[in-house]
Amino acid sequence: MASEVWVADAPVNYGVFELGGEKGGRTPDGEQCAAWVAEAGYDGIDLGPSGFLGRGAELQERLRRHGIGLAGGWVDYPFEDDDAFRAASATLDDIIANFLEAAEVMPDRPPRPTLASAGSPLRQAHPGGQAPGLGLTDAQWDVFAANLQRVVERFRAAGLEPTFHHHVCTYVETPEEVEQLLARTDVGLCLDTGHLILGGGDPLTALEAWGDRINHVHLKDADKAELDAIVQGQGDMRAVWAGKAFVPMGTGDFDAEAFMPALLASGYRGWAVVEQDYIPAPDDPADTAFRAQRANREALRRWLP
Repeated sequence: MASEVWVADAPVNYGVFELGGEKGGRTPDGEQCAAWVAEAGYDGIDLGPSGFLGRGAELQERLRRHGIGLAGGWVDYPFEDDDAFRAASATLDDIIANFLEAAEVMPDRPPRPTLASAGSPLRQAHPGGQAPGLGLTDAQWDVFAANLQRVVERFRAAGLEPTFHHHVCTYVETPEEVEQLLARTDVGLCLDTGHLILGGGDPLTALEAWGDRINHVHLKDADKAELDAIVQGQGDMRAVWAGKAFVPMGTGDFDAEAFMPALLASGYRGWAVVEQDYIPAPDDPADTAFRAQRANREALRRWLP
């Protein structure tokens, strides 16, 4: 099944996301990022911030010129709060249009709009999600599920099948919270190996338990001991990234030797997005992220040539 799994990279791996870089740290523009992704050997790329890779004809030309498709893209909302969700989701029509523009480039490899919880200051201050009082109440889960389902149906009406990403420092972080999500909605699951490890789960167990709902995969290695140290030091969400909790493929707690054969044997078909989220530092050479992402791609070639 390896020929039906397409490997993608993401702007977040180059420091292009809401946490940005340290003051003076350098991040690439959309053209440089796309060029590096293609040169590192990937088949696709995530969308990044709105407009980062361009819009309309510019976006399509850039993807075609570099020979890459759109794998997915991050879309988070405060689903648990009706008023906040209503205000934030005013962006949804434009986001859907952005995905549709890119989807025309490789229609046989459709992108997965990657939905997620926006979290909260409380969750962002408690990575790992294990402290008491961090989760949603039953009533909040009802609101969360209803609003999420609305977004799912909007994407489906446009001809796009979304996925949901469990994520550190949000309301869907631990395996128990993923179970709640799956029980209350019909959205597919983006299994992120690194975020699941940091949330207290095991990727292989998750693949076996949730395989029929998994329609997108993020391959990410993580250092659980580093997270534990951050939690003990009362670090927050930024500390998870800056503290290097996400590590090069093959150097953390992600057991690729067990997971990758199981993923391929499961019949999974779709995108596998490689991630090692990165916060650039001022002294980092300009190609630091490129070299890391090329190494991550090479580490996976025994399973995904």
